[in-house]
Amino acid sequence: MAEVVIVRDEEEAGRLASAQIAAVVGQKPDAVLGFATGSTPLSTYRALAERRLDLSAVRGFALDEYIGLPPGHPESYRAVITREVVEPLGLDPDLVRVPGDDGGPLAQAGESYERAIAEAGGVDLQILGIGRTGHIGFNEPGSSLASPTRIKTLTERTRLDNARFFDSLDDVPRHCITQGLGTILRARRLVLLAFGEAKAEAVAGAVEGPVTSSLPGSVIQLHPEVMVIVDEAAASRLAHADYHRFAWENRLDFER
Repeated sequence: MAEVVIVRDEEEAGRLASAQIAAVVGQKPDAVLGFATGSTPLSTYRALAERRLDLSAVRGFALDEYIGLPPGHPESYRAVITREVVEPLGLDPDLVRVPGDDGGPLAQAGESYERAIAEAGGVDLQILGIGRTGHIGFNEPGSSLASPTRIKTLTERTRLDNARFFDSLDDVPRHCITQGLGTILRARRLVLLAFGEAKAEAVAGAVEGPVTSSLPGSVIQLHPEVMVIVDEAAASRLAHADYHRFAWENRLDFER
């Protein structure tokens, strides 16, 4: 079972998640981090910036990238990662990769990204969010649990959810390159965050439901080192919420 921590709000979640990252970087200054985009991880990145750590040697890999946006588009994940992660945290932009950024053929972008992650030694800690469809990265329902980085077609539900970042739904790309579920499982540690009632069903399915490609986030149950950080609203469908609270409040000294 994943370690589930139920917190008051996004800011508390960000402080806790940033502490996990700080611990990894404290042991390994050139740690490899996996970065998620969207609104969910922003409190984590803010809290990490407040720690004023030297992260100049940290290497990073984004989970995904849209296909079809013009270079420099403000909602490309390269631009988002630069704006919300690289610059606030003082990362070296040359050490942070986004799928498809090597300039090679699009058809080979997934294989190239997998190779780059392997050559970096693998991801030490991967930050994740979860969509209302249960997707992590852009692995939509039906994705293979062993999938590598590859091109995917986005569901209309995901496009509608992401339309708030664009002028209109028509501007939201229909395709992306995303790390696969198999790629995510190879990270040494996962930290998944979710906030709000709209995520409650997906969280419950990911943590307590069957492992199924119909709810891609459930693949985290196959990983030995997972922390799930959720607010009360996102935890509202968890059958074992009381146990998760009790376990966190009574963790042993070496776990703190």
